[in-house]
Amino acid sequence: MSRKRKPLPQYDNVEMEAVAAEGKCIAHVDEQVVFVPFVVSGDVVDLQVVKKKHRYCEARVVRFIKKSDVRVVPKCEHFGICGGCKWQNLPYEEQIKAKQKQVFDQLSRIGKVELPEFRPILGSVKQWEYRNKLEFGCANKRWYTAEELKNIPEDAGLGEPAIGFHITGAFDKIYPIKKCWLMDDLHNRIRNDIYDYAVRTGMTFYDTRAQHGLLRNLMFRNSNTGEWMLLIQFHYDEPGDEQRAKDLLEHIATTFPEITSLIYVDNQKGNDTIGDLELTTYKGTDFIYETMEDLKFKVGPKSFYQTNTEQAYHLYSVAREFALDSQIYNSKLSDYNSDNKPLIYDLYTGTGTIANFVARYASKVIGIEYVPEAIEDAKVNSKINGIDNTEFFAGDMKNILTAEFIQQHGRPDIIITDPPRAGMHPDVVKVILNAAPKRIVYVSCNPATQARDLTLLDADYRVAQVQPVDMFPHTPHVENVVQLIRRK
Repeated sequence: MSRKRKPLPQYDNVEMEAVAAEGKCIAHVDEQVVFVPFVVSGDVVDLQVVKKKHRYCEARVVRFIKKSDVRVVPKCEHFGICGGCKWQNLPYEEQIKAKQKQVFDQLSRIGKVELPEFRPILGSVKQWEYRNKLEFGCANKRWYTAEELKNIPEDAGLGEPAIGFHITGAFDKIYPIKKCWLMDDLHNRIRNDIYDYAVRTGMTFYDTRAQHGLLRNLMFRNSNTGEWMLLIQFHYDEPGDEQRAKDLLEHIATTFPEITSLIYVDNQKGNDTIGDLELTTYKGTDFIYETMEDLKFKVGPKSFYQTNTEQAYHLYSVAREFALDSQIYNSKLSDYNSDNKPLIYDLYTGTGTIANFVARYASKVIGIEYVPEAIEDAKVNSKINGIDNTEFFAGDMKNILTAEFIQQHGRPDIIITDPPRAGMHPDVVKVILNAAPKRIVYVSCNPATQARDLTLLDADYRVAQVQPVDMFPHTPHVENVVQLIRRK
């Protein structure tokens, strides 16, 4: 006979104290730390605990007693449900203060290395419609909030399909999104039109658990050149599905001439990843272009490119400044005739954005990236920009960046590294230490793993400069750039 669980407690009249990890706020109740989402410092609330551990618990708000003076009205009608923008109720100036503190806390608490005074965080140029990429899932049965279920008659069906975002913590639950403020409004008009067309024509929507249904996933990209890409994932189940898919594609192509790259794929896998799938271009090209200074970058559907185009320029400008001597960086290209240009390694190079961005100041730039398609784009990006001093390699970083590789291609003067959220593999850190570059520029989307890696580098490198950069307004995510100088 199983033991009956004790009911989780409710805490009344709790004042939220400060912003904590993952965009949640923190409070203390009876010496217990409580984490709560979608509240701000100064809110006074009644809480229902939803998860209880020995040292902390997580709770949700059941009633607002007093709303904080700091709080602002969220712009999005879906705030608090889709989970994407956890800080729309927090003024932007407070968001970037919290991110600055987050970077400092994580680098000092986890890294435990000597740190200089941090530069003030660079706030995002745009706080709305800043993203150049969004993905939406499709579901044969949408997810309902508890409040929505209360207002639905018992005899009403709940089989309404949806195109929207996954709710937090659930791979198979999609909440319908009518308007998202994070990307140019054209994507809303296209997505809503696709939904209306699919319902009107009887097109089936994907069932993640049963793995059937035709309309599966939408990915939008746009660029500062005015180009738009739409990739649709289908899942062919029965005869006629391929034609139904092409009918939809033709409808989209006719209705939205702004789309310059219309791509589709039949994905029969158990997940929505496309890295190993062959894509088909229905209309236009299979890429779009982004520009940065006088450079042009080709971005394909499988390519990584920073999702905030305007802020990416500021991020990469900091990385370039940290990588190069100030006298080189501040000089005009026409005035710079040094014969002693550095050899630069750009690790996790993506489509070669940073590599090509610094190439004019380097003797050579070597870029390494896991995704082969991104490396092909990086090579094209060098070619279309007339850059001939870059070389790119595709493969797992820890397998490519070896002592033998460095012996063959040269010992780097500067290493720029921009790893995924998990940070750098310990083997990669060891090779970097053995390579002994004069300086390292570490660009990170996760200051916690960056702090861990700084500890591994600390014996040979001191942290000279730290620059947080906000790439993702209304979320707790932050980028951080660290300059490391060799100690000896």
